[in-house]
Amino acid sequence: MNRSYIDTHTHLYLDRFDEDRQQVIERALAAGVKKMYLPNIDLESLPAVLDLAKAWPENCFPMLGLHPTDVKTDYREILQQMKGMLDEEEFVAIGEIGIDLYWDTTYKYQQERAFFEQISWAKERALPIAVHIREAMDYTLDLLEEVQGDDLRGVLHCFTGNYEQAVRALDMGFYLGIGGVLTYKKSGLKAVCARLPLEALVLETDAPFLPPVPHRGKRNESAYIPIIAAALAEAMGRSLEEVARQTTQNAERLFSRASLSAF
Repeated sequence: MNRSYIDTHTHLYLDRFDEDRQQVIERALAAGVKKMYLPNIDLESLPAVLDLAKAWPENCFPMLGLHPTDVKTDYREILQQMKGMLDEEEFVAIGEIGIDLYWDTTYKYQQERAFFEQISWAKERALPIAVHIREAMDYTLDLLEEVQGDDLRGVLHCFTGNYEQAVRALDMGFYLGIGGVLTYKKSGLKAVCARLPLEALVLETDAPFLPPVPHRGKRNESAYIPIIAAALAEAMGRSLEEVARQTTQNAERLFSRASLSAF
């Protein structure tokens, strides 16, 4: 049976794919991954994101955003330049944006301000947001609850929170991005997913990062989405066909300009 998948979060434009990018995309397509969404990181990465999207217009789709680990004292100037790009190019989402307190908490306030600013772009243009969260789940959910409304939708990228945190996100209408971490024995994510509605989940790789078992320790790529789907099907007691079909429908709904409600 032919199954169709969507990778909602993959950095195929990074230099780790420079030697074989075309083959990587062809492997993804052969594996049934028909669409790949490209979250931006900073100003420097933006040309590569746009070039890849233009080279594969039916398969790769660009986002615009400033990654929280790249938010520093000059974030206002960078955001001003980025916002100008919204009028020059077509983007499918604002991302990846959010809060990351794992490496450094020095710019916590700036991350919060940048997060809110970019959320305002999403609201103005009816675009979804792709939210990066690391060592800041409850804090980020608190921030989202401050601005949540019928004019905001999105996905919590690489969700690794607990069930209660998942429910908070779902109550706001957000999807949860499930990636390779699901296959890690100590993650506890399978037990969480087992209690969640499939209608709230989308698949992602975060390639080249966080590859699923049995590829852990190697470069991740979008062709591994079926491995994640199989792990999710096992965790939820659902068929692989059902997981493929529903997560694809979820992703299409997430990135549809016609939709402002998740489920």
